[in-house]
Amino acid sequence: MFEKLEILAQEYVELNERLTDSAVLANHADVTRISQRLNELKPVVEAFEAWRTANRDLEAAEKLAEESGDPELRDMAGEEISELKAKIERLEPELKKALIPQDPNDNKGVILEIRAGTGGEEAALFAADLYRMYLRYADSQGWQTQETDRNETGIGGVKEVIALIEGNGVYGRLKFESGVHRVQRVPVTEASGRIHTSACTVAVLPEAEEFDDVEVLSKDLRIDTYRSQGAGGQHVNKTESAIRITHIPTGIVVACQEEKSQHKNREKAMKVLRARLLEEKTSKATAERAADRKSQVGSGDRSERIRTYNFPQNRVTDHRINLTMHNLDGFLEGDIDNMVDALLAADVAEKLAAEA
Repeated sequence: MFEKLEILAQEYVELNERLTDSAVLANHADVTRISQRLNELKPVVEAFEAWRTANRDLEAAEKLAEESGDPELRDMAGEEISELKAKIERLEPELKKALIPQDPNDNKGVILEIRAGTGGEEAALFAADLYRMYLRYADSQGWQTQETDRNETGIGGVKEVIALIEGNGVYGRLKFESGVHRVQRVPVTEASGRIHTSACTVAVLPEAEEFDDVEVLSKDLRIDTYRSQGAGGQHVNKTESAIRITHIPTGIVVACQEEKSQHKNREKAMKVLRARLLEEKTSKATAERAADRKSQVGSGDRSERIRTYNFPQNRVTDHRINLTMHNLDGFLEGDIDNMVDALLAADVAEKLAAEA
């Protein structure tokens, strides 16, 4: 472990030196990549330096305790030895945790896709609730959100909604939200008061950089324009501002109609397309991640749930880590940090166990 830490510490020094090179500074892509890598390495290197310093201090304190003829100095050294051993004991698990490779997508923005699954109108209403929950959470984190496409139902539900969420560490916080979310409640459409079970699918895709992550060739695209539909102001149904882009080699189709400007709709649609292409590329290259879109969202059937939202019991349960919280009201208002932290901690524990 410590040999690997030495290598990382040396890499950190070398990268800092590269940022003083005028040739590197002239290349924005190089500066971005190096800065991102330095941000990844910084906590590892700082923890390693603290561990090394504590061990050097421990060695000096033990030498003092052994060689000093002054009883008072030996007592002071003994106290310092106890403190330093405790510090080293605390630091070593942190070092092991820091050595876990960081997902290179963690600091990226995301494409959030929510679709109603099993349950008809009630599933569409719950999809709208989930979308609102994520918007509230994004707002609490200081992230920026932009809706790209929405397919509404007649009473306030959504069959499908797609949005961009941009900010620091968005994917790292939201990546475990992908999957089937199940709701148990009495629908507003149900007169007899029976509890129904419905499901929605959530997909969280990391945003792709325009040049570095995926290459999209103009000859591979078919771009159609059409008139926007639904709520949206005077421009709706009057100008062909909506955009539909088909990526011919993969058959992936994305659409955006939320902006009045055709140019802005095209820009947003391209972000969604690049994210889907990056996800497809990543899932093929790294099979163990099982990150392809199909596995993220499943079929929308209730049996594939990752989380259940039970309204009668004010309960939310994540089935992957067997964690239940009795704060469903607050959860749907965007208070999901505790759940997100628990999922991240479980992921770290699993990776540490695999390393061991």
